[in-house]
Amino acid sequence: MRKIMCVAVPGKIIEINGDKAKVDIMNNTCEVNIRLVTVKIGDYVLIHAGCVIDVLKKDMAEEILSMFNELEEDANENPSAGKN
Repeated sequence: MRKIMCVAVPGKIIEINGDKAKVDIMNNTCEVNIRLVTVKIGDYVLIHAGCVIDVLKKDMAEEILSMFNELEEDANENPSAGKN
């Protein structure tokens, strides 16, 4: 049986429209719900299941994004690693 893990990802608020915001996540733009937090354009946020669940400091967001980039590089170098 394969275990599935849910991951929250950081992004940067680039536009706000009511309870929704456009967020840049690793050079991809998506719309998320911001009802749970108070944010402004330029804030770094943590997103899970289409909702912003926390506001992050810039250095923390950059550290998490760096880890995601490292994981992506490892996956590209070893495409069969971790497959069962």
